[in-house]
Amino acid sequence: MNRVLSVLPSAADLRSMTRDPRRDLLCGLTVAVVALPLALGFGVSSGLGAAAGLTGAVVAGALAALCGGSARQISGPTGAMTVVLVPIAHHYGTDGVLTVGLLAGVLLLGLAFARAGSVMAYVPAPVIAGFTLGIAGVIALQQLPNALGVPLPPGERVALIAVRAAGEFGSLPRWPAPLLAAGCAALLLAGARRRPAVPFSLVAVAAATLVAEVLRLPVARLGALPGPLPAPSLAFLDVAHLPSLLAPAAAVAVLAALESLLSASIADGMRPGARHDPSKELFGQGVANLAAPLFGGLPATGAIARTAVNVRTGAVSRLAALAQAVLLAGIATAAAPLVARVPLAALAGVLLATAVRMVDSEAVRAMARATRGDALVLVLTAAATLALDLVRAVLIGLGVSVLLALRAAVRGTRFTPAASDELPGAGCATVTYRFDGPLLFAAAHRFREGLARVDGVAAVDLRLSGLTAVDATGALALRDAVGELRERGIEVRVTDVAPGHRRALESLGVLPAAVAPTRERGAVPSALGAPAP
Repeated sequence: MNRVLSVLPSAADLRSMTRDPRRDLLCGLTVAVVALPLALGFGVSSGLGAAAGLTGAVVAGALAALCGGSARQISGPTGAMTVVLVPIAHHYGTDGVLTVGLLAGVLLLGLAFARAGSVMAYVPAPVIAGFTLGIAGVIALQQLPNALGVPLPPGERVALIAVRAAGEFGSLPRWPAPLLAAGCAALLLAGARRRPAVPFSLVAVAAATLVAEVLRLPVARLGALPGPLPAPSLAFLDVAHLPSLLAPAAAVAVLAALESLLSASIADGMRPGARHDPSKELFGQGVANLAAPLFGGLPATGAIARTAVNVRTGAVSRLAALAQAVLLAGIATAAAPLVARVPLAALAGVLLATAVRMVDSEAVRAMARATRGDALVLVLTAAATLALDLVRAVLIGLGVSVLLALRAAVRGTRFTPAASDELPGAGCATVTYRFDGPLLFAAAHRFREGLARVDGVAAVDLRLSGLTAVDATGALALRDAVGELRERGIEVRVTDVAPGHRRALESLGVLPAAVAPTRERGAVPSALGAPAP
């Protein structure tokens, strides 16, 4: 019950919306103007239509604003989410996508109650940068058919579809659509760089629509939008394919969690002193994705670009995000006849510019130059995003990062002689070795080989004061190496063992459990089957 209560909206969250309502309403209006063409464009790109994108932005945006853990987060359909939804729509249709959104909402609620939001802190920066770079590439490729004014070619892989679209355009070029797309993209990129607070996406779409109408250009239009939101319904639930939709739903939930927490972290960085609650944010995204499909809306997540606009325009509380959703519905309803005349090429141009703006080129170059490992992770994650899917791309990036971290840990492990003393009445010495670093499975073989090479001495004093971590494989390697030395008649003493490492060493027979600590910080002088010195 405490976990449930911890993620629910608090009275303080609701009171914060009364701080500066006028400013929040103005910020909400600005973001709504920016969000309208993006919501329509992502709806079209997903295959479900502009109405699904708009509904998702309204329903999910409002509920995530009320229940989320970030005061300035803007939620709605995003390019990354669209990338995941396209193959689902291709295989299972609209009902399959809505069912996946519903299941993803349930999974997000489970992650919230399990307090899984803290996991985001362990995702390496090169993985995030490569993920973002790959998504930008996929979004750009998705827009090519509409930007060129050709019908959507068959297929699932965006690269193959883009190649087919380019080939069809090359066989019979028609220039109005490419010119509109290029003009919108250029206006948005140039304007956003100079005046980031101005909604140039809406300006570009409005200008392109006006040009297309005046010149009567032969380009595809967006088409009619629905009226008010329909009554919630579960009629879409695809029970027949439910088992096969669980894996796509897990992919959507993981993506929604990653992108939302990343967006919330970026919002915190833009406003010093602001801190989001990861568990509450996952709860808000869960509620949003649970409700949006009931009205026919796309699954949603935290939107980095729209959140940045919200923060830059001075939003004070979550009232700005809530107002954005309500005003978005009002604008779309009041201007529905005009919105229906928007050229698809204009929306494609806006999304092409959005893909370019997603990439922080300076950060990408800095990571690529930092280390070869960081560059490798970034490139592999981006390439996997383009060639495979987003979840597998993140898993590949994380897997390579872990391997590189283990490699660095192994290289950082040191097994060096510290001292050598002659034994009275004997011609040989007691050699003291110091172990520094982690004794994990990746370093176990190297350590065992190093200890096995010790020869020509009567005793070895192995000091573990520099041991930072140990696992079962490392402890077994230590036990086997010590056993081999003892078989050769060399006495071995394991000393300076920290209390935190005693349990693993005792449980695997490296240390006798009965020996009590005798030094500072709980160090334990002991020998395997021999009295302590």
